[in-house]
Amino acid sequence: QVQLVESGGGLVQPGGSLRLSCAASGASGSIFSIHDMDWYRQAPGNERELVAAITRGGITNYADSVKGRFTISRDNAKNTVYLQMNSLKPEDTVVYYCQMSGSSSATGWFEVWGQGTLVTVSS
Repeated sequence: QVQLVESGGGLVQPGGSLRLSCAASGASGSIFSIHDMDWYRQAPGNERELVAAITRGGITNYADSVKGRFTISRDNAKNTVYLQMNSLKPEDTVVYYCQMSGSSSATGWFEVWGQGTLVTVSS
């Protein structure tokens, strides 16, 4: 089974930057291929919303609220997706989740979520 581990959240002042990472790993001996890699975020009481997405070929998509400030990228060799967040605002303070979908020799098609990482933007 493919699992995701996120890192990079924390406390930053308004206008600052953070870089989130999310790495996928599979069971020993399994082979998997990741198609789409996405970042979502969710505030308490709200639905989870898509922040940024990137296809295996590198096509990206962003929520209007983060365009020009956030950049999503991926390293296919490392099965890792990144979210570079610049010019952070207090309203960016939420839990961020990565999601990946793809195919695995062990389980077939999969969609998995990271554990979530809290980003706090405050002075």
